[in-house]
Amino acid sequence: MPQILPDFSNSVKLKYVKLGYQYLVNHILTLTLIPVMAGILIEVLRLGPEEIVNLWNSLHFDLVQILCSCFFIIFIATVYFMSKPRSIYLVEYACYKPPVTCRVPFATFMEHSRLILSNNPKSVEFQMRILERSGLGEETCLPPAIHYIPPTPNMEAAKGEAEIVIFSAMNSLFKKTGLKPKDIDILIVNCSLFSPTPSLSAMVINKYKLRSNIKSFNLSGMGCSAGLISIDLARDLLQVHPNSNAVVVSTEIITPNYYQGNERAMLLPNCLFRMGGAAILLSNRRSERWRAKYRLVHVVRTHKGADDKAYRCVFEEEDKEGKVGISLSKDLMAIAGEALKSNITTIGPLVLPASEQLLFLLTLIGRKIFNPKWKPYIPDFKQAFEHFCIHAGGRAVIDELQKNLQLSSEHVEASRMTLHRFGNTSSSSLWYEMSYIESKGRMKRGDRIWQIAFGSGFKCNSAVWKCNRTIKTPTDGPWEDCIDRYPVHIPEVVKL
Repeated sequence: MPQILPDFSNSVKLKYVKLGYQYLVNHILTLTLIPVMAGILIEVLRLGPEEIVNLWNSLHFDLVQILCSCFFIIFIATVYFMSKPRSIYLVEYACYKPPVTCRVPFATFMEHSRLILSNNPKSVEFQMRILERSGLGEETCLPPAIHYIPPTPNMEAAKGEAEIVIFSAMNSLFKKTGLKPKDIDILIVNCSLFSPTPSLSAMVINKYKLRSNIKSFNLSGMGCSAGLISIDLARDLLQVHPNSNAVVVSTEIITPNYYQGNERAMLLPNCLFRMGGAAILLSNRRSERWRAKYRLVHVVRTHKGADDKAYRCVFEEEDKEGKVGISLSKDLMAIAGEALKSNITTIGPLVLPASEQLLFLLTLIGRKIFNPKWKPYIPDFKQAFEHFCIHAGGRAVIDELQKNLQLSSEHVEASRMTLHRFGNTSSSSLWYEMSYIESKGRMKRGDRIWQIAFGSGFKCNSAVWKCNRTIKTPTDGPWEDCIDRYPVHIPEVVKL
């Protein structure tokens, strides 16, 4: 018997059905107003010139009413603009690029591990398995003190690393922007695991002889998401201090935190964390609007520290031999997933188009009323953002977010390539990823960027930026000598 009706599953492309739905819902107001305005215009055209003049003459205007109306409009406009938050602009940023002398190829790393852990070959084998699957490349860098056998993680070496990373990033920022040290009104430095006295922010003030009335802050112990916490703090300060510049410095000092024990949960950070840092210039000055690269749209912070497992999943402690290290829990990815879910729930209504919010709402109502076993609808965040900067904490982190957010390989390319070239540089990794996108010439005016970072505590923080102007491909920066080689293929396992 011949088929009467066509097979719609083959003849209708559901992709275009979804695109039509998205356009309809996202432009429902425009599509509703067009016929209304057209009707009004047709009705006006039907009236003759005399009828229009008579209608105008029939209107009686009282001077007091006109003045009161004008005053009311001016009052409302004044209240609106006075209560509107100040726009925060990202003028420029600079990333530290370690020298080739600090490079740690796989062979060098494993040779040092065998010499340092000669009494525990199982720990050496464990590190080799982690490194094979880490997603890191051959050009990541460790500070000079870690290159010694045995390593010399003393205070002097740690301060030396802090100075070269932070001062190099700051010098590069000054060169790019023409900013003078006396023009800095707010300084925020975040470094999670190295907190000397005087603080790192005081070290910067001393180096560049900053003003005595500068508002300085030093954040420690906040983990890899501390960079976005610093951005949030800078935003709040710039809201209450008009006509100001804020510099944020994000880094992690590796020297004092290199673990030399045998606990596997503490050896993992040795394989992933590498040197890095970034300096970011933010401003609320209207004069900076024209040259600024980005405008800050949203910052959303989620803290799961009330839960004991989440609180202890990234924990600094001593092992049985009294050696201090960072212990990473096996539950880390599950906890990160829950934190991301909470963060998405908050940021979704702020950024998602109406079509995605409506589908999510309908699915939620259906699960509550009809069938709890319905598969929950995962919003398509690709409708809200053109670029994604996912914290390069490790291959597992990037894989999990790519899967959960249903992202393509191109969307996570910046994160994977940053992990491959620079390793996990903690809170500064997001800025290496932004620089990668710019170096590829992909950042266009109006593009929206979503930065996502995870940190101890446990925290998931997000920042949303909007590109202020089309970014020209930079001729300097951390990717200047290698961007043509990327992207590269990263195998699942690199046999060592």
